Amino acid sequence: MNTVTLYSTGTCPWCVQAENLLNRLGAPVEKIRVDQSPAQLDTMIARSGRRTVPQIFIGERHVGGFSELHALEQQGELAGLLRS
Repeated sequence: MNTVTLYSTGTCPWCVQAENLLNRLGAPVEKIRVDQSPAQLDTMIARSGRRTVPQIFIGERHVGGFSELHALEQQGELAGLLRS
């Protein structure tokens, strides 16, 4: 199963929802708190082109935020991405 990188902060409810969804699917999640590390925030922005959290990567593929993750799950595509 692909590792999921989840850029988040300690106060983001969408980050919690994304992590809960991924945990329900049994995905290995590497959570990176950008509010605790300016260097990680810079890395997230460079990788995603976005400043908001969550930013979610499955392997090297940028999924986007929680809305995009949830849409993939609703369309039945998320499980396949996690396995590929």
